[in-house]
Amino acid sequence: MSSADDPVASRYAALADLAGDIADRLQDVVDKLGFDAAPITLHAPDDAVFRLQRDPSDGRDSLVGEWRDECGIKFGELLFHADGSFFVEHDIGRPHPAKPRWFVEAVNAWGREGQIKAEARLLRMPE
Repeated sequence: MSSADDPVASRYAALADLAGDIADRLQDVVDKLGFDAAPITLHAPDDAVFRLQRDPSDGRDSLVGEWRDECGIKFGELLFHADGSFFVEHDIGRPHPAKPRWFVEAVNAWGREGQIKAEARLLRMPE
């Protein structure tokens, strides 16, 4: 992100501290799952590519960031609405380290500044 004349960069700059707090909270969730043998480090918000996108519910622009791998496959998203609410998701895609019948699909965070809620999204493994 660079120029103050760039609306995407300006919007991200205003949210950078919140994005960092969200990333820290998501990393805490991952760390508590117990991936000690093969630790998982989530990507930083700065690693995402951001754009503005019109929110159909209120007509205002939301800031949307996507994390993609080198092949262009999306593995996470940051969504900051104009009303101050957000939703962030980062894929994990590994079996749960302590629960053999469960798979950790992703970690999610939602809320607004000062109110960050986060959890892992688990899927039951097929029998």
